Amino acid sequence: MTRDLTGKRAILTGASGGIGRAVAAALVKAGTRIALAARNVDKLKELAETLRTAGGDVIVVPTDITNPAERARLVESAVAAFGGLDLLVNNAGIGSWGHFADSTEAICRTVLEVNFFGPVELTRRAMPHLTRGTQPAVVNVTSMCGRKGMPGWSEYSASKSALVGIAEAWRAEFGRFDVDVLTVVPGMTNSGFRDNWLRADGRAKLRFEDGMAPEYLADQIVTVIRKNRSETVFGTEARRLLRFNRFFPRITDWLLAREMKRLYPKG
Repeated sequence: MTRDLTGKRAILTGASGGIGRAVAAALVKAGTRIALAARNVDKLKELAETLRTAGGDVIVVPTDITNPAERARLVESAVAAFGGLDLLVNNAGIGSWGHFADSTEAICRTVLEVNFFGPVELTRRAMPHLTRGTQPAVVNVTSMCGRKGMPGWSEYSASKSALVGIAEAWRAEFGRFDVDVLTVVPGMTNSGFRDNWLRADGRAKLRFEDGMAPEYLADQIVTVIRKNRSETVFGTEARRLLRFNRFFPRITDWLLAREMKRLYPKG
């Protein structure tokens, strides 16, 4: 099946910057109408003006996806503006860069609320409308950490692994409603993700500046939606790591542990 995005009605979370902003532009270029959701009102309004200048049909719905009332308002606003819903792109996310032993319960719960429970409950809220949509789909933007938990990213890995796992369950469950579930697994992206970290005290060198451009990833995400690909990994480093881990999981764990011992020597 090839999905025609012309005139499709979408909700996009995490739209105010980075990957989300690029995805919004790519979807508008493809002819999609979008409810732009994020917490930063000023950035959303600025993005909306840019997209409207380019001919986009968009609305701004400031949303904290951890808030049930705001999730409900987001879905209701999109349906009222566009007359229905065809796509839900769960892109909003937050990170925590640092080691588990030095973290807190509050950080763990915040990361899980934003990266897992928020998208899950937004999807639950959107499903009655998606089932009546045209070629409907839920798109989850996850991470390579969702397929291989990484040191220094324990809470983030847990949240993205949970989102990948529930998407696999949804794929069969939502099939009876003809709602597709698509999982995007990006590697390192130069998207400004550092701005959404709760902590940043890990010791490994992170080369986000060498990562994929968000515009490139956004174009690939649009291709995934069009071609209805169930799960796709993006980024050379991510594909290499996940392929190696598939065949040599114990060696992968040993190499990661060795690097942690080098970064955190005893004494």
